[in-house]
Amino acid sequence: MPVAVVTDSTSYLPEGVAEDRGIRVVALEVRLGGRVGREGIDIDAAELSTALADRHLDVQTSRPTPAEFSASYHAAFAAGADEVVSVHLSRELSGTWDSARLAAEEFGPRVHVVDSRSTGMGLGFAVLAAAEAAQEGAPGSEVAAAAEAVAARCRLFFSVETLDRLRRGGRIGAAAALVGTALAVKPLLHVAQGRIVPLEKVRTTARAAQRLVELAVKAAGDGPVDLAVHHLAAATRAEEVAAKLRERLPHVARLLVSEVGAVIGAHVGPGLLGVVVVPKG
Repeated sequence: MPVAVVTDSTSYLPEGVAEDRGIRVVALEVRLGGRVGREGIDIDAAELSTALADRHLDVQTSRPTPAEFSASYHAAFAAGADEVVSVHLSRELSGTWDSARLAAEEFGPRVHVVDSRSTGMGLGFAVLAAAEAAQEGAPGSEVAAAAEAVAARCRLFFSVETLDRLRRGGRIGAAAALVGTALAVKPLLHVAQGRIVPLEKVRTTARAAQRLVELAVKAAGDGPVDLAVHHLAAATRAEEVAAKLRERLPHVARLLVSEVGAVIGAHVGPGLLGVVVVPKG
């Protein structure tokens, strides 16, 4: 393929999709106390949930190094690619995009680095758009533009049990974290301009799920739409949300349900429920 597509492990593509589409995935790193491993390879969501239950265990994440991205780009060129399009989670949430950018300097204009301004399948759908454009023979600039167009249309809404982990990890400010401090309040958030921003608060977990459906339906509009429902240790609620979205939206092109991996999970905690909405252009 003249244009190779690279992403990072927070895209949470469905199992087997990266391999089938020839997408190269560079893993972020997770630290569970003294143990260090790669997301999705050495450490999965189940192991993370167990670790998060231990309040005395320090859980941290770190971006890939520029050398890891460089190795992936070299491998793509060695396999016959003429260009690389590298699509990553928001630079506002991680230094991953910056590592990719630094690595790309070695290759000049042959590597295009795209900030999806999102994560999860908000990133994943942008990556899939890039892979589809590459498969159709588009040049690197057009493949990157396809990813950027999907990223621009993406909306990501989610609820968490507590904002404490997002605050401690620096993904949300201390003042914003006050939204979720009251007892029996479930904070709803969204990603805006690549940042996590409080949206509203509701009283119960059930109401949070209901509001996620309502917000997703409004964002979807009347045309074809791609959807993803993410969760961490909340599979039943995720399936219930997916079923309601199928009932409410007649023109769903794709609807994926998946558990987030260790990196995002480490910053949101068990009980995450999220919906990614990408209206078709």
